[in-house]
Amino acid sequence: MEILSKIIIGLIAFIHIYILWFEIFAWTSRGPKVFRSFPKDLFEPTKAMAANQGLYNGFLAAGLIWSFFIGDPEWQNNVALFFLTCVTIAGIYGTLTADKKIFFVQALPAILGIILIQLK
Repeated sequence: MEILSKIIIGLIAFIHIYILWFEIFAWTSRGPKVFRSFPKDLFEPTKAMAANQGLYNGFLAAGLIWSFFIGDPEWQNNVALFFLTCVTIAGIYGTLTADKKIFFVQALPAILGIILIQLK
């Protein structure tokens, strides 16, 4: 369970690093290809908003990566659980307000990570 939970945490951190990159650096170039239902003329005006969201995703990734460097196993789990819970809440909120796919990309992997940590 230990290795599997670390793999899931690493995968979630990687996903959030990708989201950071996408929302900060590729919002106007790749965004219209990914979010086809979002009006194309709104990508440029929402560039700063998307970058702000990307920064928050970067903080989530940083917290998950930080958990790998904590020596005390109990604190390592606590920090990982905190950030996985943040990802879960953000994923559920995004599912309810933006796109149903967000649940499967963000919330579900984080829930799996929480379960794996609890099973250790």
